[in-house]
Amino acid sequence: MHKSKFSKWMLALSVAGVFAAGPALAQTNLKMAYALSVDSHYGAGAKAFAKSIEKDGKYTLEQFPNSALGGEREVIEGLQLGTIDVAIVSTGATLNFVPETGVFDIPFLFRDLAHARKVLDGDIGQNMLKAFPKRGLIALAWGEQGFRHLTNNVRPVHTPEDAKGLKIRTTENPIHIAAFRKMGILATPMAWPEVATALQQGTIDGQENPLSVIVSAKLSQLQKYLSLTAHVYGPALVLMSPDAYNKLSDDEKKHMDEAGHQAAIAMRQYVDDIEKNGVDQLKKEGMQVNTVDHEAFVKAVEPVYPEYYKKFGKDLVESIRNTQ
Repeated sequence: MHKSKFSKWMLALSVAGVFAAGPALAQTNLKMAYALSVDSHYGAGAKAFAKSIEKDGKYTLEQFPNSALGGEREVIEGLQLGTIDVAIVSTGATLNFVPETGVFDIPFLFRDLAHARKVLDGDIGQNMLKAFPKRGLIALAWGEQGFRHLTNNVRPVHTPEDAKGLKIRTTENPIHIAAFRKMGILATPMAWPEVATALQQGTIDGQENPLSVIVSAKLSQLQKYLSLTAHVYGPALVLMSPDAYNKLSDDEKKHMDEAGHQAAIAMRQYVDDIEKNGVDQLKKEGMQVNTVDHEAFVKAVEPVYPEYYKKFGKDLVESIRNTQ
């Protein structure tokens, strides 16, 4: 009798425990890829994205930094195929998939960060994001890298004349390449994962990137001279695979959109900090930092502008330049 009651009591407790615990909460794991380290602006964006989507316990984010899933072109193709869920990439890569984004890579298009952010956050930038679904991609938000500068191991560069003949790695971006070649620079397109080895072996003399990349990639260990050319503003993009995005409910899509927005904010904050402290840090690490004749560089690329007008439309280019 007592044994029977005890058994029933234990069974009741077991059943109650099962119902109290409930079924295990199903979590969806998303794979995010990016080219730089977790300590970079991309890493800051990824951390903010993860924090935003993981707060309700429904999603987890698995990060693949340092080009672990391939270069940016391969990552974007992975988004299209559905083998990668989310990525942070540069417009140097998206140009091959959504050519319209190349307009933001025109040299000396933006006066400063505030100008660039106003354009990207305004109608021009937001309408550009709507072009991505037709190319098999979802664009959640515009992130940021900052203004690109020139580094090399051969000599200080103060003027376009100083840069002539230098073999400089560029992204696979014809907008950048046309401008460099007009200045007499030997522009050498190369995927980012190959750059460190090429610099070590002397295959190239230098490269060009924003301070956010120069600092986080520790290029001070590989390059002697930094010239503050600020020749191109570098946007970034938070992209998602349509395979992953289109499965979501409307509320879940809003959640992902907000996560992309938070990633963009984090990247901009990182860039703001680097703009304040990056140059001093690189000097302490041994780089020789040189100011440049900015107007001379602007004039050097002016002959290329008719090509940009033809490609993107003069009205659009001038509308961006004149945004206040």
